[in-house]
Amino acid sequence: MKGNSTITLNQSAVRNNVAFLRKKFGKNVTISSVVKANAYGHGIEHLVPMLEKEGITHFSVFDFDEAVRVSKSLSSPQNIMIMGFIADNNIRKAINSGFEFYIFSLARLNIALEEAKELNIKAKIHIEVETGMNRTGLNLQQLKQAITIINNNTQHLEIMGFCTHLAGAESISNHLRIQRQLKWYYKLLKLVTDNNITPKYKHVANSAASIVYPKTRMDLVRIGIMTYGFWSSAETFIQYISTRKDKTDPLKRILDWKSQVMSIKDILVGEFVGYGISYQAQSPMKTALVPIGYSNGYSRSLSNKGQVLINGKRCNIIGVVNMNMIIVDVTNTNNVKEGDEVVIIGSQDDLEIKVKAFSDSSNQLNYEVLSHLPIDIERIITQ
Repeated sequence: MKGNSTITLNQSAVRNNVAFLRKKFGKNVTISSVVKANAYGHGIEHLVPMLEKEGITHFSVFDFDEAVRVSKSLSSPQNIMIMGFIADNNIRKAINSGFEFYIFSLARLNIALEEAKELNIKAKIHIEVETGMNRTGLNLQQLKQAITIINNNTQHLEIMGFCTHLAGAESISNHLRIQRQLKWYYKLLKLVTDNNITPKYKHVANSAASIVYPKTRMDLVRIGIMTYGFWSSAETFIQYISTRKDKTDPLKRILDWKSQVMSIKDILVGEFVGYGISYQAQSPMKTALVPIGYSNGYSRSLSNKGQVLINGKRCNIIGVVNMNMIIVDVTNTNNVKEGDEVVIIGSQDDLEIKVKAFSDSSNQLNYEVLSHLPIDIERIITQ
């Protein structure tokens, strides 16, 4: 271990998850692996080659910088789609790099058109429409204007996709809203196709929608959290297993996160542990100091709540999570010594700390826990 902790990424888990997704969606649906937010904390430079090794040829990111990182991580050119931010001065670079990108405003469409004309390279665009999430996307009036611009400049624009984003497919509470979105999406799609614009990909589904609403798979699905071995919600998993005899989870977690014991201390009864007075020893204790804290992605909200695994035992975090350290109660754990392995996420013997344990203790989403993992933690790939 070079630093204070290490993240391990498992290739066989990636293989398992990609194979599951392919079988579920069929050969006619393109899987775009969403690797935004540093591949959900797993690490773009590590995860992208692992996905490429399993035959993934389409990647989705949020911004231009992530697209560049993905491109540099690939062994050969693949399709990279930018779903969000591109600074105006980077649109030319995006076109020149062959990146696909969303058009969700007329301003971006016009800039892309001008840059494509100057470069004499077609801009590869996905028309994003507003269907009810009220975040990004062209409304009806803007779409009509965009259609005119596109049809007058077909030599400069390649229509890669027609898309929208669904507002919470992971929860049944959003069912009516999503049905309205889909109905509106199809109306807007008809408007586009009636005006002789034929997108290569029609796409609306993320991980949750691809499971809960099979008809949303269309030509392409944007799969993020499931790639990494997680379900968007308990509801999504229940939806999957409800019609199956085998109720086991088919997905495998890719990531383990481990640290080590930094020092051992004996605590007398009545003494306070760590900052403030949030924890007081009710009996003589033994504690272990572990060199991770909220600056390393271990949330302060896990103070006096979190757990780790040491020597095959679940050990409680006591006191306040520090910037760079946590204090662990190892009173009932035998023979703990400096350098012993500490599992933060993952398995040790027959026990496991799941990402879900973080959300249960701190109200963090699994997306949030993962994406907060710092980019500078050492990452190691295992087979």
